Amino acid sequence: MLNEAQRDLVQAISKAHENLKRELVKLRAGRANPSLLENVRVDYYGTPTPLSQMANINVADARMLTVKPWDRSALKLIEKAIREADLGLNPSTDSDLLRVPLPPLTEERRREFVKMGKKYGEECKVVIRKNRHDAMNILNQVESDGDASKDDVDRAKKKVEEIVAEGVKQVDNMVAAKEKDIMEV
Repeated sequence: MLNEAQRDLVQAISKAHENLKRELVKLRAGRANPSLLENVRVDYYGTPTPLSQMANINVADARMLTVKPWDRSALKLIEKAIREADLGLNPSTDSDLLRVPLPPLTEERRREFVKMGKKYGEECKVVIRKNRHDAMNILNQVESDGDASKDDVDRAKKKVEEIVAEGVKQVDNMVAAKEKDIMEV
């Protein structure tokens, strides 16, 4: 039971790290990345549809994304959705393709992205601490039920704290790396 609580904690922290990575990838660092348009929803026949389910999104070069819709009639809807997504992007139509140039980031916008990255890191740390709390509750329950000795539970609690400290350290490293990437001109 003690090892199971630790294993569950490691898995939960791993999931939190994966979620943080997905969120950090969405932050623009000056280079084109298809995930920038991941949250764009297009009003397609009255249904908010994810852009990735309507079109191929490719990187043309470091500062240009191309969007090729599968249904040519949706071109104007996709263009409108990208403009209204508050991403600071201004797509242009080129026959059956949308070109989405990425404007250079201003210092102010870079700082906003850094703040967002730190916010995502803090949210990840909150999830990790919640999972630590859950693991500690399980260990306390094991101890009170008499399923393990106090010394074994204390060692398990110490191991839980080490796992959490390592998880938080990884979060800090991921956020710092993304901050460096964003601030790089």
